[in-house]
Amino acid sequence: MTAEIYVSTDVEADGPIPGPHSMLSFGSAAFSAEGELLSTFSANLELLEGAAGNPETMAWWAGQPEAWALTRSNLQPPATAMANYLAWLKALPGKPVFVGYPVAYDFLFVYWYLMRFTGESPFSHSALDIKTFAMAMLKLPYRESTKRHMPKRWFPASPHTHVALDDAIEQGQLFCNMLAEHRAQP
Repeated sequence: MTAEIYVSTDVEADGPIPGPHSMLSFGSAAFSAEGELLSTFSANLELLEGAAGNPETMAWWAGQPEAWALTRSNLQPPATAMANYLAWLKALPGKPVFVGYPVAYDFLFVYWYLMRFTGESPFSHSALDIKTFAMAMLKLPYRESTKRHMPKRWFPASPHTHVALDDAIEQGQLFCNMLAEHRAQP
């Protein structure tokens, strides 16, 4: 059986959906099932041709000038970044499983960009949502399964910076803590 590698991924974007809006930056942190950080990948992307920032999203970014500036440095064409990301995913020592919080947002962008610029996705159509996993573990309704209802012991000491790779590592550690606790239950 091939080992699963949990690829915690965080996306920073200038709008709610890819195409009309651009993925500004993304970071992925690959973890073993035992919680070992195996490898990381991050890239800042040039804007999509013809895309524009969503006014509400751009107003939010106006309040995050340091994080915004970090997404706009060392830019790569999306085709280059996604080809490099695909190669990184394929080199992982197991089958990649996309992990996100919220997974619907991050996976939407990464999957769209992979398909648009490489024509394939090693994740297939699958993604693991940390919030849904918390719902199952905590036995709470989905809308109550937020970070503020999660036990403090699940959280790493890492801050949430809105820098994609930092946030991917933080949420990957959160997921691995949850997974270890879940597996330890009788």
